[in-house]
Amino acid sequence: MRFTVAIDGPAAAGKGTVSKAVAAHFNLAHLDTGLLYRAVGNRVLQGEDPVEAARALRAEDLEVDGLRTPAVAQAASKVAVIGEVREALVDFQRAFARRAGGAVLDGRDIGTVICPEAEVKLFVTASAECRAERRFKELAENGHDVRYDEVLADVRARDARDSERTAAPLKPAEDAARIDTSDLTIDQAVASAIAAVDAART
Repeated sequence: MRFTVAIDGPAAAGKGTVSKAVAAHFNLAHLDTGLLYRAVGNRVLQGEDPVEAARALRAEDLEVDGLRTPAVAQAASKVAVIGEVREALVDFQRAFARRAGGAVLDGRDIGTVICPEAEVKLFVTASAECRAERRFKELAENGHDVRYDEVLADVRARDARDSERTAAPLKPAEDAARIDTSDLTIDQAVASAIAAVDAART
């Protein structure tokens, strides 16, 4: 069975949590495509050219420590606007998406560019203020010295970069089911996603 679930959305909307839960519920493979860009960004911070880093990316690069830091997140957002970087990572994502047994991919352009033929497309979003609050709490709990207003500004800047870039801008696919998690619990958001997948499978 080849069954692809494409989940897109802005930073800190909950798509990663939803994607992992959906993959576990339906026993599908999961790929956080943002990790690809974080891995490239991490290599760029070490002095590599972004396009060369993307072309040379290996699976083990996704498992190195430190990919969730604010510095790497910023670098990832910046390299993601480079068309040649995105092109270099497309084949990896598409091959994963159509693997036997099915797969869940989450990112920014899965339903629009990487897997427009996906059987299920979801767009997970939330207000910028809600997402900034979540990210602020996550960073503070992990020991980072951050301020909410700085995190909110970063979220808005990333949204602008993601939605205004010419290469694969962030936007919901026309046939994507939208899930706004601003006022939902994790369980409610996951239940909505599972219901959407169930509807497509029947």
